Amino acid sequence: MEQLIYISTSRAPVRPSDDEVQHILTVSRRNNARDELSGLLVVGGRRFLQVLEGPSEPLDRAFSRILADGRHFAVVELARHAIEQRSFPEWNMGFEVNGQRLTEIVGKLIGDVTDPVLRAQVQGFAQIHSKAA
Repeated sequence: MEQLIYISTSRAPVRPSDDEVQHILTVSRRNNARDELSGLLVVGGRRFLQVLEGPSEPLDRAFSRILADGRHFAVVELARHAIEQRSFPEWNMGFEVNGQRLTEIVGKLIGDVTDPVLRAQVQGFAQIHSKAA
């Protein structure tokens, strides 16, 4: 099993209420369940940070789809390594909504993560891309 972490930039502004975002979530959750992938998706402004976890081949296929998706660009793989257990056994998503800062939302989503490097990457992303930052 592997964990992949990447960032990218949306070509258009992203808002939690957007139908497009809800569609992406619906399709991603369906595909991830089928492929035994889990992870975390954090959106701050036009930037995305995603952690994907699961078997190598389905992870490769998912990342290939992500790379080919024209809705975003500047996809940068930050890390990829073997893991013994998942940090995010359930699919989660963090948005800055309803007055909550992205850092607060992310703090709740990563509450059970024990890997200090992963925690730092996700928290750092939230701090940089939070409207209040």
